[in-house]
Amino acid sequence: MAEIAEGGGGGHGKGKKRAKKSSTRVDMTPMVDLAFLLLTFFVLTSTFSKPKMLPLAYPAKVDKDIDVKGPKMNNGITFLLSEDRIFYYQGEYYNKDHRADDGSVTELKEVDFGTGEKGIRKLLGKLNNYVLVKKQGLDEKLKRKQLNDSTYLKKLDGLRVETKALKVLIKTDKEALCKNFIDLVDELKIAEIGVIAPVDITPGELQLMKEKLKK
Repeated sequence: MAEIAEGGGGGHGKGKKRAKKSSTRVDMTPMVDLAFLLLTFFVLTSTFSKPKMLPLAYPAKVDKDIDVKGPKMNNGITFLLSEDRIFYYQGEYYNKDHRADDGSVTELKEVDFGTGEKGIRKLLGKLNNYVLVKKQGLDEKLKRKQLNDSTYLKKLDGLRVETKALKVLIKTDKEALCKNFIDLVDELKIAEIGVIAPVDITPGELQLMKEKLKK
């Protein structure tokens, strides 16, 4: 709001009239109030970007003096990393003292980070096909607006941890590269793996991997 203050200029001389002097003063109080209202509006309606992180499940530490036999791994795979090579085996680890029901022991297989037939992406896509197919159905419903974003994410999170979904253990030796660990986690994220647990490598697994590295 502007105010005009008028000041009279008296004419002492006869027949002479001086122009009245005027001064303007702008009241900025309404503008300040409006600025704060707009600032409050934008703060309350803005969506701040959240850091994107992949949650990892770390198992609890167990006293080595206590013999704890947990449940068998259901639909699980274990990756062993060493320098620039990656091996895996499915299910539980079996050695000569602890064999599978058919009498077999664990045999490591090797994959690479490529997208070909021997690549890890092809392997994960095959083993986690149950989740990927179900996800396609959710994507179609989201596209047709049969699901909102929050419901879609909730159903997808539940799908990733179902019994039929693939579970992954990651184990490394002292020669493993951090880059390869990150690349593996990225591939697991692409394959919609929901349960990922980095755990310590056992002496038996380490020996088995060393034998593979010699070949």
